[in-house]
Amino acid sequence: MTLPEHAARRAWHAAVNPLHATIYFSPDLPAQFAALGVADRSTAALASRAAAMGAVGAGTVTATFYNYRHDFIARHLPAVWDTITPSQAVAARLRAADATLRRLLGDEAVASPAMAEAADLAMRATEGCSRHARTLYAAHADLPVPDEAHLRLWYATTLLREHRGDGHLAALLQAGLDPLEALVSHTATGRGMTPKWIKAIRGWEQSDLDAAAARLRERGLLDAGGELTAEGRAVRERLEDTTDRLDAGPYEHLGAEGLARLAELGGGFVARAVAAGAFPADAFGKA
Repeated sequence: MTLPEHAARRAWHAAVNPLHATIYFSPDLPAQFAALGVADRSTAALASRAAAMGAVGAGTVTATFYNYRHDFIARHLPAVWDTITPSQAVAARLRAADATLRRLLGDEAVASPAMAEAADLAMRATEGCSRHARTLYAAHADLPVPDEAHLRLWYATTLLREHRGDGHLAALLQAGLDPLEALVSHTATGRGMTPKWIKAIRGWEQSDLDAAAARLRERGLLDAGGELTAEGRAVRERLEDTTDRLDAGPYEHLGAEGLARLAELGGGFVARAVAAGAFPADAFGKA
């Protein structure tokens, strides 16, 4: 890595992933799918992200999403494709992203030179991504690039998010963390999703979370109070380091100056989105 240590990780967490993730908590996404006859919010959320891969079933989604409960996914997919096509789902998701960013940032920011610059920087970073063994990234990379700057930025953050995510799954397997152990240990860092939202969005039950916590305690990664031990913190840091290494390509391609500017511009948009209520107050943290 020729970039400053952890610069890419910080930019991804502060400026790239949150911009993409606004869609997952947005009322605009279920509204767009309801207009097409898909009334269930969970079905809409799963179909919107899976659609780039085509009319896939539960097995493919469980494999590529990694930390969702399989029977939860199977209640929604592939049945949704009897109501809408993957192409309709992709288009509905993009319309939802448009509505979400306009609502959170305002039309002036959407049309600003800063938005166009951020979109150009993020798209340049995606030129350093690799398709091989990156299923979700590769599927989304086959979609057309939107014309409008704010949608190009959102599309680019989608690619960067899925590229890092695909590599992160390999790192999780190497670390020996199963889907729920990954979630529970991330929650214990204080930066992951709260148990309430893990159950609501990922389909897990409290008994599943308790069992995962017990396995982590047996490995010496969690203490009796549910906090990460020194070894647990070390495992999580090694996990992030491996993910950084696997995800270095886009940010090395962009370069230190471009990355710093993307972090500045994207971070500003994220701060504005957060202030506008992009994420529920109880979505992230330990409780």
